[in-house]
Amino acid sequence: MALSRGLRCCQRVFSWIPVLIITSVVLWSYYAYVFELCLFTLTNTLEKVVYLLVFHVCFVMFSWTYWKSIFTPPASPCKKFQLSYSDKQRYEMEERPDAQKQILVEIAKKLPIFTRAQSGAIRFCDRCQVLKPDRCHHCSVCETCVLKMDHHCPWVNNCVGFSNYKFFLLFLSYSMLYCIYIAATVFQYFLKFWVGDFPNKSAKFHILFLMFVALMFFVSLMFLFGYHCWLVAKNRSTLEAFSAPVFVTGPDKNGFNVGIRKNLEQGYCQDTGNGHYFPLKSQSSEFQNPLLANEDMWEESDDGSEEGSLGESLFCILTNTLQHNQRLLSSNVDHVTF
Repeated sequence: MALSRGLRCCQRVFSWIPVLIITSVVLWSYYAYVFELCLFTLTNTLEKVVYLLVFHVCFVMFSWTYWKSIFTPPASPCKKFQLSYSDKQRYEMEERPDAQKQILVEIAKKLPIFTRAQSGAIRFCDRCQVLKPDRCHHCSVCETCVLKMDHHCPWVNNCVGFSNYKFFLLFLSYSMLYCIYIAATVFQYFLKFWVGDFPNKSAKFHILFLMFVALMFFVSLMFLFGYHCWLVAKNRSTLEAFSAPVFVTGPDKNGFNVGIRKNLEQGYCQDTGNGHYFPLKSQSSEFQNPLLANEDMWEESDDGSEEGSLGESLFCILTNTLQHNQRLLSSNVDHVTF
């Protein structure tokens, strides 16, 4: 037991090494650009002020998004997806796998869960003892289930998911801006270094490495940012790009693709939804339960009380049911007409 705790402690310590590397490179770039280039090399006061002003704007935005990507805790499923004491006892007492699956099916009927495991069963995490919401996965590094998990990123030492995916995308974009700005403003002094017309000899090596490091990071970030832009446009996570989510009707890699505009809203607007339910594309609407489409019926408020009154819940149920029946009727009429 003590050995396993020691190994986990060492793993947590070593997991911060990539973050320390990035932080060290950024701090060095700050010193090289601000002091060696702007304060010790530039002679034009206006040029020096403009360079420093724009640089600090890029530096602050980059640092803020990197901080948020690192220290925003991963969002986990709420209590509604945890097994109650009686359900947990019933599940653990049952030895037959088919009977256990049926217990999970009965519990999942009360929740907006539309994805399934590869076997077709309800997705259940034995470690966290929760029914997995759509797009939720267990991270073995963070040791928790993460809502809309994209991947575990070692460079931020955190899971990229519903709670911080927007910050991660902004971090990539501001990192590219930070690198390209440094490369663009340093380029003329980089040329002076090669022709031997550089006034400050002590700063020439800082200028040289600033140019190479900025271009190297920009190229790598450009491909990564482009890939995530493609994922956002398709409304897929990195995990879903490698393994298509499975629905009642089978695997569908475009199951959550609801159009480019709504896809972008889900990717960049963190206040859209709560991470437990995601709209499905129109082709998959036949297996959506209209009674579960309204998140206010099952979502818990911060104080643990159920949101909405009984009258509001009944009104929502009646409204959703009528809308669902109208869609079914209209689709049947169109089919008969055809």
